[in-house]
Amino acid sequence: MEWGDVRVFLAVIRNGSFGEAARRLGVSHPTVGRRIKALEDEAQQALFRRTREGLVLTDAGDGVMKLAEAMENSALAMERRLAGNHERLEGILRISSAEWFANYVLAPILGELTRRHPAIVPEVIASYRLINLARRDADIAFRIVPFTEPDIVQRRLMSMPYALYGTPENAQTMLIDPSSVGLILMNTEQSHFPDVSWLLERFPHSRCAFKSTSRAIQAQMCLRGMGIAVLPQPLGDATTGLQRIATPDLPPSRDIWVGYHQDLRHMDRLRAMLDIADALLTDPALVAP
Repeated sequence: MEWGDVRVFLAVIRNGSFGEAARRLGVSHPTVGRRIKALEDEAQQALFRRTREGLVLTDAGDGVMKLAEAMENSALAMERRLAGNHERLEGILRISSAEWFANYVLAPILGELTRRHPAIVPEVIASYRLINLARRDADIAFRIVPFTEPDIVQRRLMSMPYALYGTPENAQTMLIDPSSVGLILMNTEQSHFPDVSWLLERFPHSRCAFKSTSRAIQAQMCLRGMGIAVLPQPLGDATTGLQRIATPDLPPSRDIWVGYHQDLRHMDRLRAMLDIADALLTDPALVAP
């Protein structure tokens, strides 16, 4: 069976429809239909059936799913191994990180990377979602939690300081009546954030005014006077109109972890980026917009 057809088969399973699979793969809806039909003709039996809830696997489709995943793992391993042995400093480098980290920490690093190596094309996937490095969703990822997946090379890159921020007006109001100022918080339904606990403990009588998984959006809402927020210092300090609000103790800092699949440990363009990151991050003043 053709790997291209099997790849489409897995995309349909994971996305639940031909349309979503097409969007994910960057191809047309009819192309997905043709590839699935070719696979079913090869197998001489249907692999999906349509229900009111959407596409579901037939028994035959369910029976070959594990084999398709094994085929995918082999293809991805070959792709990673070839990419990891690439000796030229050129090509796309796919980087995953939170949007605020890409804007205020990675931007000068990527600027220096392309200045030194113009043939490298950084491609930033700005999202809080934890991507799959084994599937080459990205070549390298930066995040605030350690990696638990197998075969990932990882290390603690830095400790990110946080602080409390607000507009000058809200900062003044805090001195008079802290309970009258709203709190801007991370959405904690998907994960635990120590800064949320810190903020709630110190301002127990203040109301929650806004929640978001995006630090950049929190900063904008804070700038518009909606409330006070704990922000990473590179983001908060760079947001004109916000100021740090002095507190007896600072919010807890967060470790930033960097990781990549072990098959990519010899990828020159990845190593070049990490070398520049290590050099620039030793001097926090260099990490600025």
